[in-house]
Amino acid sequence: MLKINLLGVGLVASVMFCANVEAKLYKWVDDNGTTHYGETIPPEYANKDTTQLDDKGFVEKHVEKLTPEERQAKAKDNAKKNAEQQAAVESQRKDDALLSTFSNEKEIDLARDRSVQQVEARVDSYKTLLKSAQETLAGHHKELDNFNSQNKKIPVSLTEDIAESEAKVAKLQKDLDQSEKELANIKARFESEKLRYRELKNGTANAPVKK
Repeated sequence: MLKINLLGVGLVASVMFCANVEAKLYKWVDDNGTTHYGETIPPEYANKDTTQLDDKGFVEKHVEKLTPEERQAKAKDNAKKNAEQQAAVESQRKDDALLSTFSNEKEIDLARDRSVQQVEARVDSYKTLLKSAQETLAGHHKELDNFNSQNKKIPVSLTEDIAESEAKVAKLQKDLDQSEKELANIKARFESEKLRYRELKNGTANAPVKK
């Protein structure tokens, strides 16, 4: 019987010890600025900043309670910082690529000329095709004017030819505009890269700090 009682006492003590070990200690500050410690946080302070301590009294976790507006502002600020950091990393990557790709400014000009030559050939091709399509459309319209001047019925085929020619002219014009825009962007990009290359080589660039 004595052994059984001792065993029961041991089990109770063990459970109590485990409960004490698992108990969490919190620290919070009331509205008067007084610091409090306890295993539970009063409900009126549940939505305020609290600190969880370990069994040795050291800070284990700090719980920051924010209002919806504060959370939104903090998220916006974090997003801005992340975007700035990513932009800095991307800028550094471009600088490294620029320096590793070209040995001097002349090589940049040669690369620009190769890219420009390809697009210029496409621009010239579109101009030629567009001029031909416009002449064809003008011929159709002249034919249409003849039918109207003679009060003759306009053939369905002519109407279809005009619609087809107008669509072709519109598409070629759009392709030409896009190619000319691409050509301008290429020239501007290489000019910007050359200026940046010069700054990096001369040590006058405000290079972003790696993070």
